[in-house]
Amino acid sequence: MPSRPRGYPGKRLLDVLIAGVTLLALLPLLGLIALLVWFSLGRPIFFRQERPGFAARPFRILKFRTMREVRDAQGQLLPDGQRLTRVGAFLRRTSLDELPELWNVLRGEMSLVGPRPLLFRYLPYFRPRERMRFEVRPGITGLAQVSGRNCLGWDQHLELDARYVENLSLGQDLRILGRTVRAVLRQEGASPDVDQVESWLDEERVAERQLGSGDCHRGT
Repeated sequence: MPSRPRGYPGKRLLDVLIAGVTLLALLPLLGLIALLVWFSLGRPIFFRQERPGFAARPFRILKFRTMREVRDAQGQLLPDGQRLTRVGAFLRRTSLDELPELWNVLRGEMSLVGPRPLLFRYLPYFRPRERMRFEVRPGITGLAQVSGRNCLGWDQHLELDARYVENLSLGQDLRILGRTVRAVLRQEGASPDVDQVESWLDEERVAERQLGSGDCHRGT
């Protein structure tokens, strides 16, 4: 594992410039979204969760909150589809819930482009090649996201992440950013109710030894 994130000359500068300018330009929109979340869900407005970043070090990813904290009689959270609000579904479908991650980029915890930060529970289940993802900062978008988002099999998703790291370059990042803008505008591959399309990597990799693997994944 390198002592510093792998990159190309200017990658960090590009991250800071684009994230900073975008945050300033979108301040009115961010304020409006914050108000919508507050009125529909109350506080907290933001969803925070620890994810493994560069070298699998923990950081707190920041998103707009999209679901209610509703639990069953046993104290377990209800399925996502039952907790998702109309506002939350819209934010997920348009990827607007991801905008606060620009702050993670400015803090140096994420990059604009890179493998999406997944869940800590998945760490024991990454294969050696798949651990290349931890040689770079995680990204708001990535090669896997513009190649199918959540509806890719886990093996394909993680292979695309490794391929991104192998071919790290300014040209690749610019192409991914361009494809991301197009995918977001067209709302391609976005499913607000993740329970309907996603599986857990750890459960899938345990199950595939006996029953085979699923088609889609969760935790992004």
